[in-house]
Amino acid sequence: MQKNMGTIDRVVRLIVAAIVVFLIYNDTLTGTTGTVALILAAVFTLTSIVSFCPLYRLVGMSTCPVSTKKG
Repeated sequence: MQKNMGTIDRVVRLIVAAIVVFLIYNDTLTGTTGTVALILAAVFTLTSIVSFCPLYRLVGMSTCPVSTKKG
């Protein structure tokens, strides 16, 4: 797996996941909406940890900065 997520993208996803978990903990999100949001938060956390988003691969997108090597 080649990394396709930049640092800002990873941080934003982790922040969104933390907000979702907080909302579920406070019973703001409940029921089916809460379950779907929790699954989405788990996916966001996992993709942030591994720096790879399968959806980005499907659409040919990357937010990872390109490193230029001279030599």
